[in-house]
Amino acid sequence: MNPDESVVGAPGAMLVIVSGPSGVGKDTVIQSLCTIPTEPERYFVVTCTTRPRRDYEVDGVHYHFMTDESFERKRNAGGFLEANLVHGHWYGTPRDEVRVALGAGRDAILKIDVQGAAVVKQKVPEALLVFLVPPSLEDLFSRLQARATETADELDMRQRNAALELARQEDYDYVVRNETGEVARTAAFVDEIIRAEKAAHPDRRTRV
Repeated sequence: MNPDESVVGAPGAMLVIVSGPSGVGKDTVIQSLCTIPTEPERYFVVTCTTRPRRDYEVDGVHYHFMTDESFERKRNAGGFLEANLVHGHWYGTPRDEVRVALGAGRDAILKIDVQGAAVVKQKVPEALLVFLVPPSLEDLFSRLQARATETADELDMRQRNAALELARQEDYDYVVRNETGEVARTAAFVDEIIRAEKAAHPDRRTRV
Protein backbone atom coordinates (compact mmCIF):
# COMPACT_ATOMS: atom_id res chain seq x y z
CA MET A 1 0.00 0.00 0.00
CA ASN A 2 1.28 3.46 -0.90
CA PRO A 3 1.86 5.36 2.38
CA ASP A 4 0.62 8.52 0.71
CA GLU A 5 -2.79 6.92 0.15
CA SER A 6 -5.22 7.50 3.01
CA VAL A 7 -7.07 4.63 4.65
CA VAL A 8 -10.45 4.90 6.40
CA GLY A 9 -10.81 3.08 9.72
CA ALA A 10 -13.80 1.03 10.84
CA PRO A 11 -16.87 2.98 12.09
CA GLY A 12 -16.42 4.24 15.64
CA ALA A 13 -12.68 3.48 15.86
CA MET A 14 -10.87 6.53 17.22
CA LEU A 15 -7.38 7.96 17.03
CA VAL A 16 -6.60 9.29 20.51
CA ILE A 17 -3.55 11.40 21.26
CA VAL A 18 -2.27 11.67 24.83
CA SER A 19 0.19 14.53 25.02
CA GLY A 20 1.81 16.93 27.47
CA PRO A 21 5.19 18.28 28.54
CA SER A 22 8.11 16.05 29.43
CA GLY A 23 7.80 14.71 32.98
CA VAL A 24 4.02 15.15 33.26
CA GLY A 25 3.51 11.38 33.48
CA LYS A 26 2.33 10.37 30.01
CA ASP A 27 3.94 6.92 30.24
CA THR A 28 2.52 6.04 33.65
CA VAL A 29 -0.96 7.29 32.75
CA ILE A 30 -0.97 5.24 29.56
CA GLN A 31 0.30 2.18 31.44
CA SER A 32 -2.65 2.56 33.81
CA LEU A 33 -5.02 3.12 30.89
CA CYS A 34 -3.80 -0.22 29.46
CA THR A 35 -5.24 -2.05 32.47
CA ILE A 36 -8.79 -0.79 31.88
CA PRO A 37 -10.71 -3.45 29.90
CA THR A 38 -12.51 -2.42 26.71
CA GLU A 39 -14.28 -4.20 23.88
CA PRO A 40 -12.69 -4.25 21.42
CA GLU A 41 -9.33 -3.93 23.13
CA ARG A 42 -7.53 -0.65 22.58
CA TYR A 43 -4.27 -0.60 20.64
CA PHE A 44 -1.42 1.36 22.21
CA VAL A 45 0.90 2.46 19.42
CA VAL A 46 4.62 2.25 20.23
CA THR A 47 6.56 5.34 19.14
CA CYS A 48 9.83 5.09 17.23
CA THR A 49 12.78 7.14 18.49
CA THR A 50 16.48 7.73 18.01
CA ARG A 51 16.86 8.54 21.71
CA PRO A 52 19.21 6.19 23.59
CA ARG A 53 17.42 3.46 25.53
CA ARG A 54 17.32 3.94 29.29
CA ASP A 55 18.25 1.05 31.58
CA TYR A 56 14.66 0.17 32.51
CA GLU A 57 13.26 0.42 28.98
CA VAL A 58 12.43 -2.50 26.70
CA ASP A 59 12.69 -2.17 22.93
CA GLY A 60 9.27 -2.62 21.33
CA VAL A 61 7.47 -1.96 24.63
CA HIS A 62 8.47 1.53 25.69
CA TYR A 63 9.70 2.60 22.25
CA HIS A 64 11.00 1.17 19.00
CA PHE A 65 14.62 2.27 19.37
CA MET A 66 16.22 3.07 16.01
CA THR A 67 19.48 4.43 14.65
CA ASP A 68 19.46 7.81 12.94
CA GLU A 69 19.96 6.04 9.62
CA SER A 70 17.11 3.56 9.98
CA PHE A 71 14.78 6.29 11.22
CA GLU A 72 15.60 8.46 8.22
CA ARG A 73 14.97 5.60 5.82
CA LYS A 74 11.55 4.94 7.35
CA ARG A 75 10.70 8.63 7.34
CA ASN A 76 11.73 9.04 3.68
CA ALA A 77 9.58 6.02 2.77
CA GLY A 78 6.51 7.68 4.33
CA GLY A 79 6.40 5.22 7.21
CA PHE A 80 5.49 7.77 9.87
CA LEU A 81 2.17 9.47 10.50
CA GLU A 82 4.28 12.22 12.05
CA ALA A 83 7.97 12.64 12.85
CA ASN A 84 9.56 15.46 14.81
CA LEU A 85 12.88 16.41 16.35
CA VAL A 86 12.28 16.81 20.09
CA HIS A 87 14.91 17.49 22.77
CA GLY A 88 17.62 16.70 20.21
CA HIS A 89 16.24 13.29 19.14
CA TRP A 90 13.77 12.09 16.51
CA TYR A 91 10.38 10.66 17.46
CA GLY A 92 7.84 9.24 15.02
CA THR A 93 4.47 7.46 14.99
CA PRO A 94 4.50 4.31 12.79
CA ARG A 95 1.71 4.77 10.26
CA ASP A 96 1.15 1.03 9.71
CA GLU A 97 0.37 0.34 13.39
CA VAL A 98 -2.28 3.06 13.40
CA ARG A 99 -3.89 1.81 10.21
CA VAL A 100 -4.02 -1.82 11.32
CA ALA A 101 -5.64 -0.86 14.64
CA LEU A 102 -8.29 1.42 13.15
CA GLY A 103 -9.01 -1.01 10.35
CA ALA A 104 -9.76 -3.69 12.96
CA GLY A 105 -12.17 -1.37 14.76
CA ARG A 106 -9.81 -0.71 17.67
CA ASP A 107 -9.07 2.70 19.14
CA ALA A 108 -5.44 3.65 18.49
CA ILE A 109 -3.85 5.42 21.46
CA LEU A 110 -0.80 7.55 20.69
CA LYS A 111 1.65 9.09 23.13
CA ILE A 112 3.01 12.10 21.28
CA ASP A 113 4.84 15.30 22.11
CA VAL A 114 3.22 18.68 21.52
CA GLN A 115 4.83 19.18 18.09
CA GLY A 116 3.71 15.77 16.85
CA ALA A 117 0.18 16.20 18.17
CA ALA A 118 -0.23 19.38 16.14
CA VAL A 119 0.94 17.58 12.99
CA VAL A 120 -1.45 14.65 13.50
CA LYS A 121 -4.41 16.93 14.19
CA GLN A 122 -3.75 18.74 10.92
CA LYS A 123 -3.54 15.46 9.01
CA VAL A 124 -6.35 13.70 10.90
CA PRO A 125 -9.02 16.22 11.96
CA GLU A 126 -11.07 13.38 13.52
CA ALA A 127 -8.33 12.70 16.09
CA LEU A 128 -9.16 13.29 19.77
CA LEU A 129 -6.46 15.27 21.60
CA VAL A 130 -5.99 14.96 25.38
CA PHE A 131 -3.41 17.14 27.11
CA LEU A 132 -1.98 16.19 30.51
CA VAL A 133 -0.90 19.01 32.79
CA PRO A 134 0.93 18.90 36.15
CA PRO A 135 -0.45 20.50 39.33
CA SER A 136 2.15 23.28 38.82
CA LEU A 137 5.29 24.05 36.87
CA GLU A 138 7.32 23.64 40.05
CA ASP A 139 5.86 20.16 40.53
CA LEU A 140 6.78 19.28 36.96
CA PHE A 141 10.38 20.40 37.44
CA SER A 142 10.58 18.32 40.62
CA ARG A 143 9.41 15.23 38.72
CA LEU A 144 12.00 15.80 35.99
CA GLN A 145 14.78 16.17 38.55
CA ALA A 146 13.64 13.15 40.58
CA ARG A 147 13.69 10.70 37.68
CA ALA A 148 17.40 11.49 37.06
CA THR A 149 17.40 10.21 33.48
CA GLU A 150 18.92 13.26 31.79
CA THR A 151 22.20 15.14 31.93
CA ALA A 152 22.19 18.63 33.42
CA ASP A 153 22.04 20.19 29.94
CA GLU A 154 19.21 17.86 28.83
CA LEU A 155 17.27 18.60 32.01
CA ASP A 156 17.64 22.34 31.47
CA MET A 157 16.39 21.99 27.88
CA ARG A 158 13.37 19.93 28.94
CA GLN A 159 12.46 22.43 31.63
CA ARG A 160 12.62 25.34 29.19
CA ASN A 161 10.58 23.43 26.61
CA ALA A 162 7.99 22.40 29.21
CA ALA A 163 6.99 25.98 29.91
CA LEU A 164 6.47 26.58 26.18
CA GLU A 165 4.53 23.32 25.75
CA LEU A 166 2.14 24.13 28.59
CA ALA A 167 1.14 27.27 26.73
CA ARG A 168 -0.21 25.07 23.91
CA GLN A 169 -2.92 23.34 25.94
CA GLU A 170 -5.68 25.41 24.34
CA ASP A 171 -4.98 23.52 21.10
CA TYR A 172 -6.42 20.34 22.66
CA ASP A 173 -9.93 18.96 22.99
CA TYR A 174 -9.50 18.09 26.67
CA VAL A 175 -7.05 19.13 29.38
CA VAL A 176 -6.58 16.68 32.27
CA ARG A 177 -4.64 17.49 35.43
CA ASN A 178 -2.36 14.63 36.52
CA GLU A 179 -2.10 15.12 40.26
CA THR A 180 0.95 13.65 41.97
CA GLY A 181 0.18 10.11 43.19
CA GLU A 182 -3.16 9.98 41.35
CA VAL A 183 -2.16 8.16 38.16
CA ALA A 184 -5.04 5.65 38.27
CA ARG A 185 -7.54 8.45 38.77
CA THR A 186 -6.09 10.38 35.84
CA ALA A 187 -6.23 7.29 33.61
CA ALA A 188 -9.84 6.67 34.63
CA PHE A 189 -10.73 10.23 33.65
CA VAL A 190 -9.07 9.81 30.23
CA ASP A 191 -10.98 6.55 29.82
CA GLU A 192 -14.27 8.34 30.56
CA ILE A 193 -13.44 11.00 27.95
CA ILE A 194 -12.80 8.36 25.27
CA ARG A 195 -15.98 6.45 26.10
CA ALA A 196 -18.07 9.63 26.05
CA GLU A 197 -16.66 10.64 22.67
CA LYS A 198 -17.36 7.19 21.23
CA ALA A 199 -20.93 7.27 22.51
CA ALA A 200 -21.47 10.72 21.01
CA HIS A 201 -20.00 9.76 17.62
CA PRO A 202 -20.59 6.01 17.08
CA ASP A 203 -20.25 6.28 13.30
CA ARG A 204 -17.08 8.38 13.23
CA ARG A 205 -14.70 7.29 10.47
CA THR A 206 -11.04 8.19 10.96
CA ARG A 207 -8.94 8.63 7.83
CA VAL A 208 -5.16 8.09 8.15
